Amino acid sequence: MLHLVALTGLPQEVVERIAAGDDVLLQQAAIWTALNGHVDNAKLLQLIARQCRIYVLQEMLTVNGIQPLQLLGGVNVTDYPGFVELTVNNPVIHTWC
Repeated sequence: MLHLVALTGLPQEVVERIAAGDDVLLQQAAIWTALNGHVDNAKLLQLIARQCRIYVLQEMLTVNGIQPLQLLGGVNVTDYPGFVELTVNNPVIHTWC
């Protein structure tokens, strides 16, 4: 399953609903949770420990002035073609906003 997360912050309730091995794409304000040192890094690390793959769009990083090297280890940067590939590989998509 692909989870599109666009929430400010990352509620623990959402983390608990994401199954092991799922893909997660952080969008809009949620990209800040991937910034190394953010208060919600521990929640992302929970997901990574459950073999979830965490992604952020390069374009959203650029717009917000975030460099990929500033991201928490284990967070992947993708582009729009990569986003399309995620949607093809995950026929079930859940949006959290």
